[in-house]
Amino acid sequence: MEDLSLHILDIVENAISAKAKRIDILVMEEPSEDRMVIEIKDDGIGMDEEVSRKAIDPFFTTRTSRKVGLGLSLMAQAAQETGGALHIESKLGEGTKVTATFRYHHIDRKPLGSMMETMTALLLGHSELDFSYTHRKEEKSYVLRSQMLKERFKNQSPIEPEVIQWLRKHLKEGLAQIGVQG
Repeated sequence: MEDLSLHILDIVENAISAKAKRIDILVMEEPSEDRMVIEIKDDGIGMDEEVSRKAIDPFFTTRTSRKVGLGLSLMAQAAQETGGALHIESKLGEGTKVTATFRYHHIDRKPLGSMMETMTALLLGHSELDFSYTHRKEEKSYVLRSQMLKERFKNQSPIEPEVIQWLRKHLKEGLAQIGVQG
């Protein structure tokens, strides 16, 4: 994967497959501390201790449709290449939290990519779920919750042009206000 936003998309899709109804995404950019943290927390079925330990192994998967599970292992590799790490906290029946840390200025850190595109795909493609997206850059922050979209467009389909246009504008302007390109 070329950028971190695609890793986020992949991990969130795993959470959705694990029957999550609520997913919280946090991106913290702290250039002055040479740190970037990506945290994805869900209320899905979770993993027991053994599965949680094996989850970053590329040759381990709980899926029956294929014999490898690359999402977490690729994100772990991307973090490790910068001197960072990936940590998984999970409880069976309660959900999972994936935290990846990266050295912000490391030459091998992948670009963040388009969080506007990633969040648009998630919010419109899974409008039945409850999403929270928080993006912090130094002391500034931007927050978008799917509830805002649902309240604003109560009687409209999430794939109507007006909804898509509003969401993309909100994301682009909100991220720009904190110094992040959409």
